Amino acid sequence: MLTLEQLKQAVHRKDVTKTDIALLCLAAAGAKDAPTVTVRKLAIESGVKGAKTINFSSHLNSAEDKVFKGPKGWELTNIGRKYVAGLAAQKMAASPAAAEAQSLRVLLPKLKNENAREFLTEAIVCAEQSLFRAAVVLSWVGAMALLHDYAVSKHLVNINAEALKRNPKWKPAKTTDDLGKMNEAAFLEIAVTVSMIGKNVKNELDTCLKLRNACGHPNSLKIGANKVAAHLEILALNVYAVYG
Repeated sequence: MLTLEQLKQAVHRKDVTKTDIALLCLAAAGAKDAPTVTVRKLAIESGVKGAKTINFSSHLNSAEDKVFKGPKGWELTNIGRKYVAGLAAQKMAASPAAAEAQSLRVLLPKLKNENAREFLTEAIVCAEQSLFRAAVVLSWVGAMALLHDYAVSKHLVNINAEALKRNPKWKPAKTTDDLGKMNEAAFLEIAVTVSMIGKNVKNELDTCLKLRNACGHPNSLKIGANKVAAHLEILALNVYAVYG
């Protein structure tokens, strides 16, 4: 959930507690399956004073509903992920892309689709670090993961029927991986036809797809924070918040 640089900024706030530091280090360790020794190591690497002697296990145990200890190590709960996102957000860069990324962090704990959550997590980090092309591509891939998942669970029969009308060689999809073989622009067209998404939403997603394609291949296009923020906002409001 956090890079080491983001962790360094977050743990050195004046009002941060040792329990907060433990939770932030756990987030930087991947938010799950992290042994106490890994939490301590990250605290040391981020310059926390007295990190070698802090009883991180005790502080994590005291966090109650924010964390629990599984067979492989500590793991943040959904409440814990949201709490840590709030702590970290206070220290993120103030660019429009980073600001929009912060709003997306709030959605992370709510995403049931693990693939979408992982892609969005990486997209958020990229946006916060001004890695704009990567943020565009990864956020789009996560959004498509959600749309494919929803399509399989709610609209698969109609989508396959419409796909066959358009392409007699289409092999009816059974899984999200099968849907991934369909051209994404064609998928959006079909999604409108079967009333999975509205026409106006489809038009905005078309724009996002064009930007994703431009960012995913070598070319001379230059983009900045405002363009990325707009891209993230459309995906957040029309995909992540709706289908997550």
